[in-house]
Amino acid sequence: MRVALLLGVLLALVWAPAGSASSQIRYGLQDDAWITDGPGTLAQRLDRLDKIGVEIVRYNLRWDQIARKKSANPASPADPAYDWKASDAVLRGLRARGIAALLTIYGTPAWANGGRAPSYAPTRSSDIAAFARAAAKRYSWVQRWAIWNEPNQRRWLRPTSPAVYTVRLLNPAYAAIHGANRHALVAGGVTAPRGNAGGVSPVDWITGMKRAGARLDAYAHNPYPLSPHTETPWAGGCGGCRTLTMATLPKLLHDVQAAFGPKRIWLTEYGYQTNPPDRLIGVSPSLQAEYMGEAALRAYLAPRVDVLIHFLVRDEPDLGGWQSGLLTAAGVAKPSYRAFALPLAQEPGRGSVLWGQVRPGSGRRVYRLQKLVNGRWAWYGGTGRTSSRGFFQRRVVGRTGERFRLWAPSVSAFSPSLALSRAAAAR
Repeated sequence: MRVALLLGVLLALVWAPAGSASSQIRYGLQDDAWITDGPGTLAQRLDRLDKIGVEIVRYNLRWDQIARKKSANPASPADPAYDWKASDAVLRGLRARGIAALLTIYGTPAWANGGRAPSYAPTRSSDIAAFARAAAKRYSWVQRWAIWNEPNQRRWLRPTSPAVYTVRLLNPAYAAIHGANRHALVAGGVTAPRGNAGGVSPVDWITGMKRAGARLDAYAHNPYPLSPHTETPWAGGCGGCRTLTMATLPKLLHDVQAAFGPKRIWLTEYGYQTNPPDRLIGVSPSLQAEYMGEAALRAYLAPRVDVLIHFLVRDEPDLGGWQSGLLTAAGVAKPSYRAFALPLAQEPGRGSVLWGQVRPGSGRRVYRLQKLVNGRWAWYGGTGRTSSRGFFQRRVVGRTGERFRLWAPSVSAFSPSLALSRAAAAR
């Protein structure tokens, strides 16, 4: 179906309807700290996400913070031991703007794991089941849920075992959420791209979950690059390693299908840090923007991928944290801020075929392209219209290195420019 679609695009500069791989995908962001405590009011921050076309927000439901005390009636969201104030404000605000939520349940209260840190699994699986049921009842409009974050790394889950994760966390939460909302989708895994010291590789984690009898509707994974200076969304990953990044996305799809069948795939955290400020592993702000478009295209083309979440909105002020934001720590927009709203990339293996999306808005959006000619931007071709989801594909004529950019009159903005690459034809 996709081949037929692309061939049709090449025949004329016209709107192309979305292919099967794109019909489900949603692009979004995660940054709990910025959403909760960023500049301005919560309403202003959520409005800003809406204006750049955020379709889904991943947000953590911290079990240990909502349920600091043991509840007398833990399956009831109305139990006074629960403090839903912070999550209520965020989730109701997202709902009012038509932005979907992907809720991640994480963090064991001390009363449920013998007084240990939130990364330790609960002693009884019934405790997380009761909380998951209460949360699903309270937020009945939320359809996407994920259980834990990067449990294959020791800092996030102890014991770091796929069997412990499956039996004590995933399966009880899965049953409880489905019991409260039969339309909900629950993702398991939520794995990091590698296990790190004391952890488990995502490849082995998937097989371990299978052996433990994991129940899930989707498999979630955080496909960060492991070598940002050499690894792009399409190339440079280690195909023979037991790691899973965006560059080796086909291996993730293969391993999940081999273990669980044709489950949906949610890419729940992804991003490149920038230099400045991260002079060690950061890429340039312009390259971050370029990779954002490439990753969006890769996820669009991949079968069964429904979600791609960028992390973060704003850089963390501590250089020991993350500097993968669309905004600097001072709140200045990087090129990736506009690239999120107006991603533009070159189709791999299709020569000079550009793919893009106008994310803000609804229905078929008007767009135009510009080409840099003798140092000046000139309109290229006529006005086009996107699909109802804002996607388009268009063949252009140009040599390697020539630059194009996308114009969206609905938001009076240009995308960052994109240089045609000979390498894209061979990827």
